[in-house]
Amino acid sequence: MLIALISDTHLPSVIRQLDELGPEIGDFLADADLILHAGDVTAPPVLDWCEMYAPTLVAEGNNDLFEDPRMAKRQILDVEGWRIAMVHEIRPRSRPTEAILETHLDGERPDVLISGDTHVEYLDPRDDLLLVNPGSPTLPHHKEFRLGTVGLLNVQPHELTAEIRVLGQTPGAPNPGNSQKLVLSAD
Repeated sequence: MLIALISDTHLPSVIRQLDELGPEIGDFLADADLILHAGDVTAPPVLDWCEMYAPTLVAEGNNDLFEDPRMAKRQILDVEGWRIAMVHEIRPRSRPTEAILETHLDGERPDVLISGDTHVEYLDPRDDLLLVNPGSPTLPHHKEFRLGTVGLLNVQPHELTAEIRVLGQTPGAPNPGNSQKLVLSAD
């Protein structure tokens, strides 16, 4: 199963639709079986746009001042034997793993915890947990609107591949994102 990860789209603002930056975001979502948005959507039409590609779930962000049945404070899924959880923010990430899990998941222990909020992409494996932040496809590293980063989980029964993908370059506005890839094996 291919799970597309996005976060911190912050629309509408200078741009009103995700495809205004070019076809890269839509091209990325086209192969997804599921889209997980780690919050700060800011407008329900973004979710409707994502749903043109695949079913979409959202972790409510601090700027998501609307209600939507696809949105919850946290999302927890079981996919192909892997437990995947998503919340909007886990700052500071430097805290011990158990403190992060207790604060944001009431101690529940997933295999993967997806978050957003920082606009900075990372894959951080530790203590039998993979922390993933896909960054922002529209405001990478809190810079002005430009192409940024997204994440991808390829979930199979005995293997999970996590990736951060750089979407491309916006003319005159370099993409500060970094591609990353990590493969986990089930025990």
